[in-house]
Amino acid sequence: MGVQGLTGFVEERGVFFTELRVRDTKLVIDGSSLYHRLCFAPDADFRRGGDYGAFAAAVRDFFGVLRACGVAPFVVLDGGRGAEDRKLPTLRGRAAEQLRAAHGLSRGAGGCLAPLLTREAFVQALGRLGVPFVQCFAEADREIAGLANRWGCPVLSLDSDFFVFDLAGGYCPLSHFQWQSVRAPAGPQGCYVPARCFSAERFCGHFGRLSKELLPLFAVMHGNDFIGLEALEAFFSKVRLPRGRAAGRGGKHLRLQGLLSWLAQFAEPAEAVDNVLKYLKKHQREEIRELLCTSMEDYAPSDVNLEDFFQNGSYECEAARKADVPQWVLDALAKGKLAPFVINALILRSTFLRVQVENMQRPSAHSTALPIRQVIYGLLLRVSHCTEDASPSKQTNELPTVCEFDRCQKTLKKTFVQAASLPPDFCDDRFPLDKLMEVPVSCRQMLLLETLGVKMSFLEPIPSHLQLPIAVTCYWIRCSEPKAKLNQLKALLLVIVSGELQRIIDDPDPTVLPAEDDSIAYNEFLKWKEKKLQNNDFDLDAAHSFCQWQCCLQMGLYLNQLLGTPLPEPDLSSRLYTGTLVHRLYQELKSAPSVENLFILSPKMAQLYLVLLNTVES
Repeated sequence: MGVQGLTGFVEERGVFFTELRVRDTKLVIDGSSLYHRLCFAPDADFRRGGDYGAFAAAVRDFFGVLRACGVAPFVVLDGGRGAEDRKLPTLRGRAAEQLRAAHGLSRGAGGCLAPLLTREAFVQALGRLGVPFVQCFAEADREIAGLANRWGCPVLSLDSDFFVFDLAGGYCPLSHFQWQSVRAPAGPQGCYVPARCFSAERFCGHFGRLSKELLPLFAVMHGNDFIGLEALEAFFSKVRLPRGRAAGRGGKHLRLQGLLSWLAQFAEPAEAVDNVLKYLKKHQREEIRELLCTSMEDYAPSDVNLEDFFQNGSYECEAARKADVPQWVLDALAKGKLAPFVINALILRSTFLRVQVENMQRPSAHSTALPIRQVIYGLLLRVSHCTEDASPSKQTNELPTVCEFDRCQKTLKKTFVQAASLPPDFCDDRFPLDKLMEVPVSCRQMLLLETLGVKMSFLEPIPSHLQLPIAVTCYWIRCSEPKAKLNQLKALLLVIVSGELQRIIDDPDPTVLPAEDDSIAYNEFLKWKEKKLQNNDFDLDAAHSFCQWQCCLQMGLYLNQLLGTPLPEPDLSSRLYTGTLVHRLYQELKSAPSVENLFILSPKMAQLYLVLLNTVES
């Protein structure tokens, strides 16, 4: 969520904050704000698809600082769009903005765009670091506020809605949380993170006698992610709003200040709402009253008890129960073992496919992974008539559809996609969605591999944690359009091998003696990386191909999760994909094929590369 213009207004003045030393406390963190903040590092490359290893290192450093300061973090992530889908217009607008940013980046302009798998890499990093986290059923703001108030601790976010919530421990914007400048004063108290905390008292005092209780009504009337201004334009066109003090540069924030000053004359929200309605036509009044009152509830802390989840792993949510979400799906969602994409497809039959920096003249990179998504939709929307003896025409008429929002050239377009017809094992009425985990694991693995077009016998020579990415790579080679080039495949596999080598060096197995040749090969690899690039041109067609691979990997991960991980989940943060490196390797392979022997000094890594290449080529 977010209140239009509020962050700018608060930041321009600076007088609404108090200094805060964050140490020896619980801290409730808005996960979505944090991972965006960390991935938008000043030196990040947004054109080449993401450097997930560097991102995971930033996540590790951030939580390392909190631990050193005695801070106990609890991360709360947004889930799906919610059964009512109230934010759909806002999300469509955001998707269009991301599309414009991607197009600009593809043409060499500046801009920021979160890489496709950032969220998945963040969730994996939290799990590996042992940071407690929960993924909510829908929007997380109210649950964040509820948990922070239960514990009386601050909220860390970059969402202007937290200026509006009544928070006992206050709101610390991430933009003022100086975790890279930890202070260690003399004395027994230990180090702390310098931060600034928003003071609702100072803010309300700026507008005379404004009550904190009126801030939710202000947010709703001024416009947030759930409600636009159209319904209230009649009010704003007729009312004389007071002129605010020092209205921002060039008259910015005039309406915002005027509305807050106008609201200050009322003691409580009901009185203010009555006065708003006087400016509207009589036949509109009750509808607008209901809209305002319902929307203000978005700023009441949620009744979902996240403390229960963090103490005993139980996530109870009335909205999910009303939407008939199977308990195992809700539990897996809460623990980050299923993605919001899955819950949106299940409840809303609607999904957004996030744009990347790709060739806008070609079909969306997501089109390559369409058959994988159709199997996911088939599992979620389980059609029991998908046996082989059903006539094709009957199947076509009865298979459910999902509405996908995706790129069509440079515009956002919605397309209705039919769910896949599933094999007989998955059409058995004994195994509806709530009993999917009772289907034998061998059948679930077979469905995953058949979807990706590979046999388990092909994957057996490969380390188990790389089997899913290699199966996905086989699928990508077969289904990408235009066809992926051999040097693109080699570049991807060399990056995977480099990640394996770095993992062995950074996190050696204590039961195995380290091989000296691995260290030598790793040092040679580092020297190669430090060399000046002969050609750092951005190849948009290669970028498009690597975007297709990431789309396939994302949907392969989601299908594997939905099936209860019949293959081990690959670790994105172990540099499974590093965009800058894969692009560089592709460029160098074209002019210097000897780069293929980059890891020749380590027999183990050289052998791994050959095994991966032979598996995909066969």
